[in-house]
Amino acid sequence: MTIERRIQSVRSASRQDIGNLYTRAVFSVSDELDPFLLLAHHGPQTFPPGSSMPEFGPHPHRGFETVTFLLAGDSIHQDSEGREVITHAGGVQWMTAGSGVVHSEKSPNDFWSRGGELEVLQLWVNLPSQLKMTAPRLENIQPNDIVAVPLPNNAGELNLISGRFGGKTGPADSLTGVFASTLSLTARALVSLPTPARRRVLFYVIKGRLTVADKSVNEGDLVRFEDEGEIIELTVDEDAFVLFAHGDVIGEPVVAQGPFVMNTEAEIKQAYADFRSGTFGRLSRGMTS
Repeated sequence: MTIERRIQSVRSASRQDIGNLYTRAVFSVSDELDPFLLLAHHGPQTFPPGSSMPEFGPHPHRGFETVTFLLAGDSIHQDSEGREVITHAGGVQWMTAGSGVVHSEKSPNDFWSRGGELEVLQLWVNLPSQLKMTAPRLENIQPNDIVAVPLPNNAGELNLISGRFGGKTGPADSLTGVFASTLSLTARALVSLPTPARRRVLFYVIKGRLTVADKSVNEGDLVRFEDEGEIIELTVDEDAFVLFAHGDVIGEPVVAQGPFVMNTEAEIKQAYADFRSGTFGRLSRGMTS
């Protein structure tokens, strides 16, 4: 018999703007959603022509991965490995910081000239101790690379980013086997989502309204499920868009300070020392904006 997952809690994201950028903090390291560390929701926000915003300029990371979902607006990624790529609206940047990287994320200059809508999710995914010092890498996933898997009974579709679903495989190669997707759901649909037993589930409602286990879940809500169970049953009350992911619990000590996530205080101190000494490298002056 398939066991339905129970809800542990439902919590609304808290408003924590960054300058003039509308931002909601969904969860952080202290919330213990292992292997997921942090989720921030920027926007949706429409900027008029000639606007400016605080850019996420050069900064270091070590010990984890950042997954950036471009829901609206484009993003330029530059890093100390010499990469400069642009990801278009609907795409995903999956960066493994690993042993250490300096990167920046910004919207193209012409976006600020003409104005437009911006909406971004940034997710931090932890790495186990044996992978924390792996070589940095970047997967730049454009919208056409993401696999759209239709859900039964015209309930919508699952946009597959990493892992397997419905016999299809997502384009991102997660080092730790994390499953990541977004769900575009149709009002009045009944949806069953398989979730392997004992995997930790991340379920965040970006837009819309659902009923899950007799609880109403709305835009900006994070649903925390019990780890036992193999399926999530939900009713779509109005058209909805959801971040749906799951991963194996790492179960190791987590020490997070600023841009670094390691297992011990000594490793954090070493990360700061390595960054200050230039071990992470720097962005090339020749890079364009």
